[in-house]
Amino acid sequence: METTTAQEADRGSGSDVLIRAEGIEKTYGSRVPFTRTVPVLHGADIELRAGEIVGIVGGNGSGKSTLMNILVGILDADSGTIERTGTVGWCPQESLLYDRLTVDETFRLFGSGYGMSREEIDESKTRLAERLGFEQYLDYRVDQLSGGNRQKVNLGIALMHDPDVLLLDEPYTGFDWETYLQFWDIAEELADDGVGIAMISHLIEERSRLDRIYELRDGVVHDVTDDETGTSDRGVSDDA
Repeated sequence: METTTAQEADRGSGSDVLIRAEGIEKTYGSRVPFTRTVPVLHGADIELRAGEIVGIVGGNGSGKSTLMNILVGILDADSGTIERTGTVGWCPQESLLYDRLTVDETFRLFGSGYGMSREEIDESKTRLAERLGFEQYLDYRVDQLSGGNRQKVNLGIALMHDPDVLLLDEPYTGFDWETYLQFWDIAEELADDGVGIAMISHLIEERSRLDRIYELRDGVVHDVTDDETGTSDRGVSDDA
């Protein structure tokens, strides 16, 4: 699979496509003799533009998480091409946090990995902890957090380096209603600032918040935006 990194991408080209994936195929092999392989993606195409909030929907086992992991770059496709422009923030449904670290230490660890200074890390941590409501847990170890607070930290880590692209796998799992609404406020603010956001979504009521909806069926991605009613009118056009 051919991949263009952020450093290789030409940001002066005038294109506002932040991620473009074409012809993505993925089959999971079986380690058990005489058992079948599992084809998941069959030539899937998808793109994410600056300022869009895109939903990826589909039935259980349709390949949504596989596609998202390939877009992030943590899973290789069997074939196809991916072009990425800009920095990526990734919030998986199952957090990849270290249980024995405190929340404060977690931000330092990931911030260092992002190449942020200590001052940048502290500013981002303070801002996101206040916005998402976990400031009282900064000295707690991750394994002492509730599921909802763990997911708040998980989302905060994805946001802390101000990414150009935000890829989310049901990021609000465990959120209370207030934090869920705060999440959408943040998402819309980021999109207004030109961040491209793609998220796996199962909630029908979210469709009105999305600019574009992709559905995975039989391993192929279908743009079903025009098939949905009440989709977002935030102003992103198909010709953007």
